[in-house]
Amino acid sequence: MQDEIDELNKELHEREYIPSPYNRQMGRIRLLPDLLISQIAAGEAIERPASALKELVENSLDAGSRHIEVSLEEGGVKRLAVNDDGAGIAKEDLPLAATRHATSKIASLADLERVESFGFRGEALASLAAVARLTLISRTADSPHAWRFEVEKGRIEPAAGKFGTTVIVEELFYRTPARRKFLKSSATEFAHCDEALLRIALARPDVAFVLRHHDREKRRLPAADFFARAQAVLGETVMQASREIDVRAGSFRLRGLLGLPTLSARGRAPQYWFVNGRIVRDRVLAHATREAYADVLHSAASPAWALFLELPPDLVDVNVHPTKAEVRFRDAHSVHRFVFSSLERALAKPMRAPQRSAVEAVSAIPPALEKGHFPPPTYAQALEPPPLALGEPSVRDYLAFVEGAFPQAKTDHSPCLEERPLGEALAQLAGVYILAQNAQGLVIVDMHAAHERILYEKLKRAAETRLESQRLLVPVVFAASELELSLCVEHNEELAALGFEIVQIGPRELAVKSVPALLAGADVERLVRALFAELGEQPETRLVAIRRNEVLARLACHGAVRAHRTLSLIEMNALLRQLESALRADQCNHGRPTWKQLTLAELDALFMRGR
Repeated sequence: MQDEIDELNKELHEREYIPSPYNRQMGRIRLLPDLLISQIAAGEAIERPASALKELVENSLDAGSRHIEVSLEEGGVKRLAVNDDGAGIAKEDLPLAATRHATSKIASLADLERVESFGFRGEALASLAAVARLTLISRTADSPHAWRFEVEKGRIEPAAGKFGTTVIVEELFYRTPARRKFLKSSATEFAHCDEALLRIALARPDVAFVLRHHDREKRRLPAADFFARAQAVLGETVMQASREIDVRAGSFRLRGLLGLPTLSARGRAPQYWFVNGRIVRDRVLAHATREAYADVLHSAASPAWALFLELPPDLVDVNVHPTKAEVRFRDAHSVHRFVFSSLERALAKPMRAPQRSAVEAVSAIPPALEKGHFPPPTYAQALEPPPLALGEPSVRDYLAFVEGAFPQAKTDHSPCLEERPLGEALAQLAGVYILAQNAQGLVIVDMHAAHERILYEKLKRAAETRLESQRLLVPVVFAASELELSLCVEHNEELAALGFEIVQIGPRELAVKSVPALLAGADVERLVRALFAELGEQPETRLVAIRRNEVLARLACHGAVRAHRTLSLIEMNALLRQLESALRADQCNHGRPTWKQLTLAELDALFMRGR
């Protein structure tokens, strides 16, 4: 037997060796050529012409430029030129400018940890020189004329030129043909370049920008204030449906434009986050923004925003990725809390707030935030709207409510329409909509969506401690499934915190003895079954703390007044007054609008009045 084994081993040893990817022999370690090193770096920092444009324009901004012109050919692939009126580059520094890791922006690790400039790596120009033909033309304030440096030729020549710098990139990726094959059409690459320039322009409205393609001017953005620049970049539609935000807390500041949920669409919406003026993609900021919109946005919608976070440079690390499009916060938890709290409050502002001005309602920050602490937002600070009577209230009660909401009205039971954003109820349409008249014209309110929002906000405020229960005179008994029976036992404490008392009275029967007081008039069996459905989808522990709002939203939806329920004018007006004071009143819990305005001008146009 051993002889056979020895013979087989001999045969395998003499058999011809066939290489494979798994047993490939490595060569000797050696230094890579400088050109290959630069080409590898270029592959990380320069993905397409838009990447080159971003790097060059940011260099111009670091140089103090106030006017920047960008010229493209074939979407920037054939030629990309950036001309500025900045400080310029001295003649003797031109060769260094195109050398890897040569920069004037940092000199030590301390500088790197407090970077305030856009560029700092010293790689952009060297990377471009490795994959394209790069030419620098620059003139400083003390130079009698400009100097021209073509990297491939390696020599400096006198040239005509104004103060500032012109960087010309020709035949991008001609040295790396494989990378060039991945580029798209000229029109697509130009669109990416245009978008890259617009993002930078939005952050620097004080700088004028001009964009040309094949010698045709495509965009001109004169220096302006932020709102004029935002309108030019974002468009009139976004501006009209956005809310300004400017919040400070300690060393943090958040400002910009926050698109209202009514602006959201299923298509692509402009979403820009800037950190210390730098356009970024960051998971912390993205998550905080999504959470702030959670209670007001339809799941399929995409909100719009242009937001600027400012904080000390030593609290954020921008040296994370070669493109500098990602950042890392020293205290990500505090940043998340600050951003979420600020955005959530801005979106939650009620239509009318008698106790605070509209500006205060958006920008007010809890005292704890000013001290550098970032507690979760509390709904107890919200205005407490008057209760909605689901039964038929007396006229005296309604008049008392009016006097409480409008002290100046006292004996005038028809306050000025300007004081009531939703106006006065006129009628109910198809048992679904409330028609009301305000100072602008006609208001149409979805009564179920409106009541759903009101109930939801009340439930959230009440749930901060424990929802008040109301005992039923006659328990509601219904047949339950095995899953519902197990959920009742498993989540007994969570159900009690939500205001329910549910007990098992038979092998397959449950009895509901108490429900949340706010939902006392709802269909109890339907409400409880919906609650069990929600519980079945949530984690087993910390349900109330982590996913409480989803449960409350379901309760509010099933507890709200249903369609085709006839309301009196008194009930309709009570609903309108509560909606005006409710937080996030423009949308229901599912992101659907609660009301719409038709102005008198729009109504006149429908009937061709004045034509």
